[in-house]
Amino acid sequence: MKLIAELREVLDIYDLDAEIIAASIRHIGHFEGAALAGAHIGTIPGTLFPKLWSHALTDNGIDGFMADWETYKQGQNK
Repeated sequence: MKLIAELREVLDIYDLDAEIIAASIRHIGHFEGAALAGAHIGTIPGTLFPKLWSHALTDNGIDGFMADWETYKQGQNK
């Protein structure tokens, strides 16, 4: 992550037209670290994709919304 941050700093200082690719990312922690360090692109395994948009709080929020929506719809049909 330090190397990515240093590369990003050099690109910014010299206004270079290049992108940083973080390769062979294996878990979500490395993905987040690389993004925060300034990587533009990350190569990840397909098994990591669902973890990028899944979070327990988001899932609970969606479940709560859907339950409220069903309750609302039932009230509209009366």
